[in-house]
Amino acid sequence: MVFYKKDFYSQQLLKACFVLLLLTAFVRPKALAQKDFFQPSPTYNSSRVTGIAVGESILATATTLWLNFLWYKKFPHTHFHFFNDNSEWLNMDKFGHATTAYNIASIQSDILHWAGVKSTPASLIGTVTGLGFMTMIEVMDGHSEEWGFSKGDMLANLSGCILYEGQQLMWGQQRISLKYSYHRTIFPNYNPNELGANGPQRMLKDYNGQSYWLSLNIASFLPVNTSFPRWFNVAAGYGAEGMVNAVTNQTTIDGKKVPEFTRYRQFYLSADADLYRINDVSSFANMVMKLNRTVKLPSPTIEWNKVQGWKFHPLYY
Repeated sequence: MVFYKKDFYSQQLLKACFVLLLLTAFVRPKALAQKDFFQPSPTYNSSRVTGIAVGESILATATTLWLNFLWYKKFPHTHFHFFNDNSEWLNMDKFGHATTAYNIASIQSDILHWAGVKSTPASLIGTVTGLGFMTMIEVMDGHSEEWGFSKGDMLANLSGCILYEGQQLMWGQQRISLKYSYHRTIFPNYNPNELGANGPQRMLKDYNGQSYWLSLNIASFLPVNTSFPRWFNVAAGYGAEGMVNAVTNQTTIDGKKVPEFTRYRQFYLSADADLYRINDVSSFANMVMKLNRTVKLPSPTIEWNKVQGWKFHPLYY
């Protein structure tokens, strides 16, 4: 697939979920004055749950209408069909799907935990929400003549959800998370329609500049009384470069010659941090720090790729 607009909307949902957490404050405006408003409720809080249900229903409806009427209506609809896109973008889109599904599940679970929903049902609802949203996108694709239902995408979506729910069942916490990072590249200059015409678009569309990380929290695997920093992580990453088009690079785009680029995969080993694990911060600060569960921090990184071999980045993002 050329860059799917669904990737834009699914990643936008991650931001919307965090905004939703703040918007639920308006269900009971006086609560803003309470010091513990951002603290997860120790017991089931029906007003918070109601606010979440109403807010997310509106968000889900708006997102569905947005996708269906502002994007999919531009292309002919057809009978449900499948489309194999496993050879495209050196599989970067698949890592994006897994990361998006994982983080939707994680954010939804956090929101419900804030409302006093117990851990087990909160994580299960979060997982179902993540998989449900991503499946809805695939079904819409399956009825669009432009694309089709991608089994590879669905496998990636399932992988992200299984990673989240599996850890909740095994450990009752997330010891390994999926994160995203981005750096600017030259490739959108040659194909801005596919890879983005400005900074925000390129962060979402330029697979050359994106990296996806499996970030492991070391202390969570050690004894409870360990003195090892609880916020310190080690991360294994995946990226790719040299891609101007989905499968093979065109030699000309819009009448302009495109240089010959070698398409290759990149593998990383890096340091990272889970800032929300830092103690003695306010509940609001802790909530903001949980953004770091989605985005990897810049840090020293070792890279290997088949073109350049081993490389060291003093600060990679």
